[in-house]
Amino acid sequence: MKRIAVDLAKSVYQVAESVRSGQVVQRKRLNREAFRRYIQEQAEPVEWVMEACGTAHYWGRLAQSLGHQVKLLHPRYVRPYRRRNKTDRNDCDAMLEAARCTDIYPVPVKSRDQQQLQQLHGLRETWKKSRTQRINLLRGMLREAGIEAPASTADFIRAANELVEQPELAPLSRLLHIVLAEINLYEQCVAECEQQLKCWHAGDEIVRKLDEVSGIGLLTASALTAAVGKPERFASGRQLSAWLGMTPREFSSGNSRKLGHISRQGNVYVRTLLIHGSRAALLAAQRCQTRTPEKLTQLQRWAVQTVARIGHNKAAVALANKLVRICWAVWCHERRFNGNWQSVRPA
Repeated sequence: MKRIAVDLAKSVYQVAESVRSGQVVQRKRLNREAFRRYIQEQAEPVEWVMEACGTAHYWGRLAQSLGHQVKLLHPRYVRPYRRRNKTDRNDCDAMLEAARCTDIYPVPVKSRDQQQLQQLHGLRETWKKSRTQRINLLRGMLREAGIEAPASTADFIRAANELVEQPELAPLSRLLHIVLAEINLYEQCVAECEQQLKCWHAGDEIVRKLDEVSGIGLLTASALTAAVGKPERFASGRQLSAWLGMTPREFSSGNSRKLGHISRQGNVYVRTLLIHGSRAALLAAQRCQTRTPEKLTQLQRWAVQTVARIGHNKAAVALANKLVRICWAVWCHERRFNGNWQSVRPA
């Protein structure tokens, strides 16, 4: 099968055709419309090789709809194959070389629904950060004026209208009210995003099952399903955990083996949601131990014991690692979450 490497850009597309491994037979430099026609003019199925970057999933879906195969490679794995200077031509050659390596797993082409779901999460996160920036701006200005503000974000927003009317801030009062209006607007936007997520996943059985896992809410379940797509491509829960950067980073040589902090590779947003969710689950387990210890599940008992052994923060990350594996099992084996589940190793 002919293999074509494409270096994607905004308006210029460098193409390298290879019929035999390691040999480029033709190169082209096309604009956007010419590249679209070039894909449609391929008479026989072709393997398209692209870096998993901006617009790659769109072009990948277009090629797949015409019966072609698509291989998206992570740019980090393509870089070692690039020789000498960084040019579009050398990038295509590097992609052809990297595509020959069977140990490099390609990035799955995302569907349009997956991308729109991730974009919705991106919008929510952007508005949340903008809201936090405005709140911190107001807090800083109030402190500089010697005005005490509530520590809680909700209490601060409720009291903000009165605080900005203080005589010390009278020259800036009109502008500060604009900042308050922006904060209220961002809050409404975030609430609208969350409502949209609920509507989209109202009938999603997978998200509902993941939502039942301790520390996994609608937001985390939605982001995880959008990022993973098909969990079957991971042989075990540990592979999914490693893909999300939740497993220890290894520094080993010879007989010396050292495990350090978590690798922190993969999807930062999903990993952040998982760790925040595990913190909430950890606090709930500690409350349960204090009030009704007889109701502790095996998972909660393990979490409480881990806190006593290594501390709260490390235990939160360890619990997040375990929650990822539980989510994989619930998703792949199509079973309900059970905090007392005991897995059995296959014979």
